[in-house]
Amino acid sequence: MATQQDVIEVLVTDHREVEQMFGELEHMIGGIGEPAKTLAEKVVIELVRHSIAEEEYLYPAVREHVPGGNKLADQEITEHAEAEETMKRLEALEPNEREFWPTMELLMSQIRAHVREEENDLFPRLREACTPEQLTELGGKVQQAKKLAPTRPHPAAPDTPPANKLLAPGAGLVDRIRDAITGRGRS
Repeated sequence: MATQQDVIEVLVTDHREVEQMFGELEHMIGGIGEPAKTLAEKVVIELVRHSIAEEEYLYPAVREHVPGGNKLADQEITEHAEAEETMKRLEALEPNEREFWPTMELLMSQIRAHVREEENDLFPRLREACTPEQLTELGGKVQQAKKLAPTRPHPAAPDTPPANKLLAPGAGLVDRIRDAITGRGRS
């Protein structure tokens, strides 16, 4: 039986996967073909799922356990909202359009800054404030939330509990159906 990862391990793994995709995209900059569009879609899918899970479970835990957690969580949610707006713009673009690559580069910059802040500040503070059992329980919740989360940016959707926990699974189902019909995110 596999050992359950704690929330920080789960989220750092996601960060590394997205960074790997960013690296691949950087080698494609200026390209106009379908591989760039498909990889951009995969990045957005992963970022949306990751962000939703953080908003449902990570940030409420930060508010509850970390000194100054309300301010920290609010800052992280604001960064998510900005990146989500960028993802929404990117979703409407094709690689042959003038704004595609600058928008992708903006998204990469936003996410890289956000990841640095989380890994250098938020995660160490959370690890100090929570027990290993709490972190492991959160890891399971985050992994489950990612399975049900939307795969497309929804900037107008609520980003704090309880509304986000109620609406995200339904939006996720609709997104996954749309993705299956359109082939979005598949090579």
